[in-house]
Amino acid sequence: MSDRLTGKTAIVTGGSRGIGAAIARRLAADGARVVITYAGNKAAADATVADLGAGALAIQADAGNPAAVKAAIEQAAAVLGGIDILIHSAGVLVMGPLGEVDETDYRTIFDVNVEGVFNGTTAAFPHLRDGGRILIIGSVNAHTMPSQGGALYGATKAAVAQMARGWARDLGPRGILVNVIQPGPVDTDMNPADGPHSDYLKERMALGRYGHVDEIANVAAFLASDEASLITGALIDVDGGFSI
Repeated sequence: MSDRLTGKTAIVTGGSRGIGAAIARRLAADGARVVITYAGNKAAADATVADLGAGALAIQADAGNPAAVKAAIEQAAAVLGGIDILIHSAGVLVMGPLGEVDETDYRTIFDVNVEGVFNGTTAAFPHLRDGGRILIIGSVNAHTMPSQGGALYGATKAAVAQMARGWARDLGPRGILVNVIQPGPVDTDMNPADGPHSDYLKERMALGRYGHVDEIANVAAFLASDEASLITGALIDVDGGFSI
């Protein structure tokens, strides 16, 4: 792709598949040395690492387990010798209307989607270099609710959006930029383009199609680069016009 990230180090949580894997591959193609974390699919993680070049590594860590997240970040930082780019892509989807979701569902989705981001960022904080980047893969569901059953998921994405804006203030003096990419429907195993609700979702999109994971990775690579030097605290919808 380019050499604009040559010499940079990056951690991508949830980097074994979907959007996270696409981002990891793009950062590596742009010259970064990349470490990914994964919850449990070692085969998928190994397949991604094989595409990332020399020095790449996959570390197993459930984003909902604070001790595992901290240990993984510490290991990655030691291997990389410091962190320039931290990308939070690990996430889970729990859907269901009020009365059908319970406390276990609430705890599961907040443990991964919110606390995983908080724990990963606080663990990375001592290792982040000045001028670094933190990117969170959020969702347009932080501000758009197209159907029933999305309250918990949307709430987690709204929470991390506001954390990111606060961190942008906290880290601005060090030149560390913090942004959120908010995809709309993207073709992944979590929300396949031929899934049971895909026709309804496509009808809501100005472009009439699902996004591709590489289209999210393109935005992530830009935000991780020096070309995005004045962008921080931004919530960037990449949704094909889903939320307009």
